Amino acid sequence: MRHRFFARLCTTIGLGLLPSLALAGDSQNIDSGTTAWMLISTGLVLLMIPGLAMFYGGLVRTKNVLGTMMHSFVSMAVIGVLWVVCGYSLTFGKGILGGVIGWNPDYFLLQGIDEAITNGVPEYVLAMFQGKFAIITPALISGAIAERVYFRGYILFIVLWFLFVYSPLCHWIWAPDGWLFNAGANGVIDLAGGLVIHVSAGVSALVAALFLGPRLGYPKTAMHPNNLVMTMMGAGLLWVGWYGFNAGSTVQSGLETARALTMTQISAASGALTWLIVEAIAFKKATSLGFVSGILAGLVVITPAAGVVQPLGALTLGAASSLLCYFALLMKIRLGYDDSLDCFGIHGVGSGLGVLLLSFFIRDSWMVKASAAAGRAWTAFDQLQVQLLGMGVTIALAASATLLICVVVEKTVGFRIDQQGEFDGLDKSLHGESGYGMADR
Repeated sequence: MRHRFFARLCTTIGLGLLPSLALAGDSQNIDSGTTAWMLISTGLVLLMIPGLAMFYGGLVRTKNVLGTMMHSFVSMAVIGVLWVVCGYSLTFGKGILGGVIGWNPDYFLLQGIDEAITNGVPEYVLAMFQGKFAIITPALISGAIAERVYFRGYILFIVLWFLFVYSPLCHWIWAPDGWLFNAGANGVIDLAGGLVIHVSAGVSALVAALFLGPRLGYPKTAMHPNNLVMTMMGAGLLWVGWYGFNAGSTVQSGLETARALTMTQISAASGALTWLIVEAIAFKKATSLGFVSGILAGLVVITPAAGVVQPLGALTLGAASSLLCYFALLMKIRLGYDDSLDCFGIHGVGSGLGVLLLSFFIRDSWMVKASAAAGRAWTAFDQLQVQLLGMGVTIALAASATLLICVVVEKTVGFRIDQQGEFDGLDKSLHGESGYGMADR
């Protein structure tokens, strides 16, 4: 009897363990720590999109708050679908057409990655993480053209921009066979999208703003933010989300991740503090708008550099970006162009500074590896040349393609909203809604 009891007990335990044993077999190649962090990072980057919507939404006039926020949110749907259909393939597939663009049939509709694991992380997680970058990039541009575009025109614009600007640029800089990824000793340094995201969006924003022309009454009519409280909350969400943005881009959960997260925090704080000091000197007061502008200046400048600089470099980059962006916004006023929410003045200028200035703050261990790859001593000026190449290519592609896209959109579905629609506001004329349920102003 006792033998039967133990036999049954062993059989029961064995059957109970079968599912867990099978699960262990299925996940034996998965690095659970890295996968967990990448899942969190994906969520953090997605959080940045409603954060951006709040940031932009609070800066426009009351009659345009919903229309402006919709520009960020609709990118989650439009680019979210495009990414699954062809975006992941175009950006991270093997280079075709002489490396101009990528393509991998397995990435089309993500149909070939159901069981794929890359570097210990399910391919689905990597695809979704990168997809969030693709979503937020065209949404950044909406800040420069706020309050004066048709919703249909904006949707067509971001579709074309994603296909003809973001996808090729992403492939060149981030795909393993991208030509800028392999330029110089260790390629163009762009950890989380200084060029791919912020410079490309900033340059395109400037081109689109110039193409559309200023808002009715600009600059003579005062156009005050409708809700700076919402803008500050949006900036806070962006700061938190940026940890996933930068630290997640290391695609690991270790030393490099810790470095990137730390440099992100340092630079953001440095940028915010510097802007406060500048305002204290210039106006004898600190403004909430200046504070959040400093946060963004510090965040965008460290985006390409977080993986290679140390704390002193992060402090310097944050402060330098804040100063340069501050003067870039003053120049906008002097030149009179209407980059509504300063996409170029902060994202383009600040991140562009980081792309170049990082060359002089790279940690020694990285330079040793670069020297070994180059077969000679690799200097800061050597890396600067590579960074300048990446900058020039990004500006040329973004500017030329965006101008062409603007013309196509205007000639087909219309881009600049009619005067009456702009006077009434996007919320009423395009969406038939009111953001606060009160009279527009």
